[in-house]
Order: sequence, then structure tokens, then C-alpha cells
Amino acid sequence: MAPGSVKPSWRKPAGALGIIAWIFLWVILVASFSSWIGQLHVLAQLPIYIVTGVVWVLPLGGVLRWMETGRWRSA
Repeated sequence: MAPGSVKPSWRKPAGALGIIAWIFLWVILVASFSSWIGQLHVLAQLPIYIVTGVVWVLPLGGVLRWMETGRWRSA
């Protein structure tokens, strides 16, 4: 390894696999409620799908920070 080069970290591939697993689990969770949500009026479905489409991103901030720094929270 050349002087001054950075050693690759295992956190990035592990974090990427974790993110993919999280997305997969989130999709299964939302899809499991689809029959119930589908019975609602379209205007009632809209906020549910907007919220579920945005909320899955919230836990990823810590994971992305961990992938870059090795810490879950900012210092």
C-alpha cells in the first residue's frame, strides 16, 4: 500500500447491505398493510403512502454517518 493511502473499510459494504436489507423489510411491512390501505378512500391513502415513502429514510442518517466515520452520532 502506498504511503498516505487510505485502507478500505468494511463499514461501507456492510452499511450498504444493511441499507438494502432495511429497504427490503420496509417494503414488506408497507405491502403487508396494502389490503387494509387499499380499502380506504384515495385521499386517505395519499398521506399514508407519502409518510411511509419518507419515513424509511430517517434511520439511514445514523447508518450513513457510521459508514463514513465509525460513529453513530456526530461528535
